[in-house]
Amino acid sequence: MDFTFSDDQTLFQSTVRDFLAKECTPEVVRALWDEAAGHSPGLWAKLAELGIPGLLVPEAHGGMGLDEIDAALLFEEVGRAALCEPVVATAAVAAPLLVELGRLGREELAGRWLERIAAGEAIVAVGHALSPFVADAAAADLLLLSHGDEVHALEAGEVELVHQPGNDPGRRLYTAKWTPASATLTAAGAAGRALQGAALDRGALACAAGQLGVADRLIEMASAYACQREQFGVPIGSFQAVKHMLATAKVKLEYARPAVYRGAHSVARGSGSRSVHTSMAKVMACDAAALAARTALQVHGAIGYTWEQDLHIWMRRAWSLEMAWGRNAFHRRRVGAAILAADARLGPGETFPDDAFANHSKDEAGD
Repeated sequence: MDFTFSDDQTLFQSTVRDFLAKECTPEVVRALWDEAAGHSPGLWAKLAELGIPGLLVPEAHGGMGLDEIDAALLFEEVGRAALCEPVVATAAVAAPLLVELGRLGREELAGRWLERIAAGEAIVAVGHALSPFVADAAAADLLLLSHGDEVHALEAGEVELVHQPGNDPGRRLYTAKWTPASATLTAAGAAGRALQGAALDRGALACAAGQLGVADRLIEMASAYACQREQFGVPIGSFQAVKHMLATAKVKLEYARPAVYRGAHSVARGSGSRSVHTSMAKVMACDAAALAARTALQVHGAIGYTWEQDLHIWMRRAWSLEMAWGRNAFHRRRVGAAILAADARLGPGETFPDDAFANHSKDEAGD
């Protein structure tokens, strides 16, 4: 299978990277940590001009009409910049969820909110049944929340939010108090479960792609510092042990990339293996980011623990993305259950069927 990206896709990625390097500096990120809302309406409007919120919104509703293969490269840049804006929930999860609700007969609801998302006029938060938290809910105009096998759509004033502490000020977590009602119900039963499963996979995939950018930035920062810091009159980057540490982190990252891109292909094409591929992507990308964080901290030494260093911005993001849309333990078990289930169904000389990796156990899923 060819995972080569087109010139248009890589050009868009470069454009977004350049934009975020200018508009989302560490100073901007730190300033947003002190804001009550945790995000910048001005920056969100600029992202909308680039088409980021409407990446997966159909062109008929003013969006770019792209798919997850295109979006994976852009979500990577979101992680590289430690962007505080709620791109994952709105662009990666809510927009496709609304598209599917439109296909289920909720055309008016879907069309109205998809158009607002594409125009940068609406932020949507998404909760899932496996987590008590909803990220960036206070900034949302619409919340898509799960209740049993149901999916409900509630506007901001219909939900009572309680802020919960977290280790990443760039991702604000809330518990939502609300009462399910027929007026807010959008899907139930098998349709509701299918929507919840698709949302979980899309959220996990976007976080995995973001972790590629986080890991890359951490390795870049560690490598730059290793060239600057000297011991015994030479840069520490010249020491073999430091070279090996950084090389190991880089190899871990590069092995995670194809898993993320494979997950993006499975989601975009609606593969029966979608869930296991997104779980593989999430585990491998989070492991790569965790190793990059440990390595970068070790290379920086004691100074890496200080508030003045920017290193902790990306370390916090690596940790928080691991907890978002299913922790590694959940995704490892989902992959393991799928492999065991497929293995039990194989006969002599048979291979894994494409539908062997459907959604499995509902276990802890982080935030």
